Formats: sequence, structure tokens, C-alpha cells
Amino acid sequence: MYKFTITPKTDNKGNYYLKREVQGYFHSKYESGAGQWRVKGSIENVICTLKNDIIPYTEEELQNVCNKLEIILKTDLPQVLKLSGKNSLVVCVVPRAKVNYKPNQLYFKKTVSKVANQLPGFIDGSEYIKRVKDTKTTHRARSGHGGNGDMPYPGITINTCDFSKDVMGKDIMLVDDLYTNSVNIDEDAIQALFDKGANSVVFYSIGAKLGVK
Repeated sequence: MYKFTITPKTDNKGNYYLKREVQGYFHSKYESGAGQWRVKGSIENVICTLKNDIIPYTEEELQNVCNKLEIILKTDLPQVLKLSGKNSLVVCVVPRAKVNYKPNQLYFKKTVSKVANQLPGFIDGSEYIKRVKDTKTTHRARSGHGGNGDMPYPGITINTCDFSKDVMGKDIMLVDDLYTNSVNIDEDAIQALFDKGANSVVFYSIGAKLGVK
């Protein structure tokens, strides 16, 4: 597991995605290109399989990847809790870009929820942030398949999601499948949690694009 600092970010107009530093962690570096996502067992394959929005995967393939993800989470999350210095953390998940997905496209969140309910020191908050308005699917936007909605802008998470009141005053672990330091959707989601009254936020992702230190 890698440790890094998520720093304040603004758009080209000086509007903030994130206003303060937040501690981040990720399991493995994500290698773009060269077909790495086709290599079974790689972190790229785990992430792309669970998105399940380009090549349809069988239920057996999906469950095999969920099992691998579960092992990763059960290894990393207790370490993050210890390093956070908190007694417990509420586990929230960055919602996918669209309002409606098939059940077999939501196994990432389902697996995070399962692990949060099994590990001591964690509270399952996987339903605390819900997408209510479509946004662009950023990993597909470059190929023209991002669908309707906007690309990330400061405040997009609050404008397109509903938040549970239960985030107020809580220490949150925000989980995503992939962190990319040029997209800023995770930064915006972190800031949204602070704006909704979270006491603290620590971030964790399964993969992170190269360039993250």
C-alpha cells in the first residue's frame, strides 16, 4: 500500500475542488495503455472488470475479481484505520457517474460494503452518497462514449448527488476504485463531505494513475 498527500486543487478560474490537504492511500499503481487491463489478476484488470461497461464479463469472472478485491480491502483498510489515528471510520464510496447501472456493474461498491460490515472499526456508509443526476463517464469521455452530463467541475458532487445526514460530524474513509490526479472528481467528493459537515476525511483507492507520488 502507498501513502500520498492530496493537495488543494482549483480549476482555471481559481475555484476550489479541494480546499485543504487530505491524507490518501492506494493499493497499487495503475499502468495505462499496453493492454495491461487484459492481464488477469492485475490491478488494472480488477478495476476494468468491475466497471463492466466496455466488455461484458461473466458472473464467474466478476465474482473471481470481487474475491481478489475483498482480499485487498481486508489487508489495506485496517492499516488505513491504524494510520488515521481514529477509533473508527465510516466507509463511503465515490458514486459512479450515472444514476442507473445494472446490478453487475455495482460489484465494487457491494464488495466495499461487505468488507466494511465485516471488519472491526468500520461503519458501512456505502449508501451515504447517491448519484441523482448523470455526469460524464470520465474514463470513456476521451473516446466519445462518456454519455450525457458534465465533466468534473468544482461543486459537481454536491450538485449531482444526495448525501446522508449521517456524514455530519463523522470521520470518513472515502473509497474509490481509481484515483487520477488530473481528473479532480475525488478531490471534489472529499470537499463535498467537508461541506456536508464531516469531521475528517481520509481517502483510499485500489489503484492510482502514474504520476501520483
